[in-house]
Amino acid sequence: MTTHIVIGDDHPLVQAALRSALAAVLPDLDILECQTLDEVLASVSLRPEAIDLVLLDLNMPGTLGFAGLFLMLAQHPTVPVAILSAKQDAPTIRRAIAYGASGYIPKSLSLPAMAEAITRILAGEIWMPAHLTGRGAAADSDVELGGRFASLSAQQLRILTMIVEGKLNKQIAADLHIAEQTVKVHVSTILRKLGVVTRTQAAVLAQRLSAGEDRS
Repeated sequence: MTTHIVIGDDHPLVQAALRSALAAVLPDLDILECQTLDEVLASVSLRPEAIDLVLLDLNMPGTLGFAGLFLMLAQHPTVPVAILSAKQDAPTIRRAIAYGASGYIPKSLSLPAMAEAITRILAGEIWMPAHLTGRGAAADSDVELGGRFASLSAQQLRILTMIVEGKLNKQIAADLHIAEQTVKVHVSTILRKLGVVTRTQAAVLAQRLSAGEDRS
């Protein structure tokens, strides 16, 4: 049976190295390589039922830290998503798992170790580096925050990311090809779901989606 994996990473060398490492342990392998979050979402949307795993870089173009993970889970809740990142601090890794990732693979791992981690995730494990296994959990505040962001729809997460970028409703409407009034409705819903009253407060809260923020 063919294993279908989508790799979302904007570094060609990482893509090539992962392809080579996975081909050695998964001979019947189909890999889709994407360099932006939009490409990942589009690729998965073509055949979500066939995708066995998405490997997602936290800092690829088109996303804000964990926003990409939330977008994937919002649009395709049955597709496993594992984080692939240069960041390897414990708070970031634990937050990723708390937010719904099926695993967290630091790029500092050797290629054989990455391949082993991926095969274990494909087998249904929740994988993270051995030194973190069973040691502590994400802070309650992280889990609560994750729940608030997870309540946003995929479109609302996109709009929130644009708010963080400083875009006005008119600009967001043009970028998303929707009516400005529709954007206003979404913004009001975003504020309500996040428990804030201004766009600035929403943007500040969204910054906490940025990976690697250690608040321990």
